[in-house]
Amino acid sequence: MSTDKELNVTGLLGYKLKQTQHALRLHMDEALRSIDLTTPQYAVLAQLELRPGISNAALARFSFITAQTMQGIVFNLEKRHLIERKSDPQHGRILRIVLTKDGMQAVQQAHHVIRKVEDHMTLTLSEDHKVLLEQLLLECFRNLQTCK
Repeated sequence: MSTDKELNVTGLLGYKLKQTQHALRLHMDEALRSIDLTTPQYAVLAQLELRPGISNAALARFSFITAQTMQGIVFNLEKRHLIERKSDPQHGRILRIVLTKDGMQAVQQAHHVIRKVEDHMTLTLSEDHKVLLEQLLLECFRNLQTCK
């Protein structure tokens, strides 16, 4: 039997978003395990595909990971030859991170795996509803960006 407190929490949109995000993350973790990647590693590879040469600090921000966690992820991806760090020609202390050829193949494979998870998540939604969901989520994100 649900308590009033449980009903109040589960009735919140933020709770429902977090619940969905958690389920998505679990399915992404499981799917990516089949290609020997973690969800944070995928996030990093995907950001490097979009922003080659990005710094470690910026990569952490765009990947929703702390700078400390990023250090370990970068180390492991570099050890697997999926990324490489190169000195910035204008700022010798700054290291720029780029995907290697193997990294490009890994991120393409990961995109395919993640698309299957997303397709399953939206299986019962019409194409119009998928577009609407994306638009609404983007609008909510933008609203939060302007919130003080």
